Amino acid sequence: MIHLHIFLRIVAILVTSYITKVGVPISFSVHTLWIALVSVIVIAIINHTIKPVLHIITLPINALTLGLFSFVINGAMIYLASLIVPGFYIPSLMMAIFFSIVLSAVNFALHIFGMKRE
Repeated sequence: MIHLHIFLRIVAILVTSYITKVGVPISFSVHTLWIALVSVIVIAIINHTIKPVLHIITLPINALTLGLFSFVINGAMIYLASLIVPGFYIPSLMMAIFFSIVLSAVNFALHIFGMKRE
C-alpha cells in the first residue's frame, strides 16, 4: 500500500509540473522520474519536520487570514525542496505558491479517484 501512495505522489508531482508548465511558460521542469522520486521524498521530509514548526510560529497570521497563509507556507516548503533537489527547478516563491496550489488540487483529485478507503 505504501508503494501505491509513493507512486501517486510521484504522479502528482509530474502532473503538476506538466500543468504549471502549460499554464505558466518557462517556469518548472522535472526531468526524470528519479528527480520526481527524490522530490517527493524531500518534500515529505520537509513537510514532517520543518512545516509543523512553521505552522505553530505563524499561527496568529494564519488565524488572521483564515488559513490562507498556509498556501504561503506550502509554497515555501516547495521552494526549499527545489533548492535542495538538483533538477527540480522553481524560479520564485510566487511560482512555488502557485505550484503548491495546483499540487493540492491534483493530490485531492488523485485521492478521490485513486485511493478507495476500506
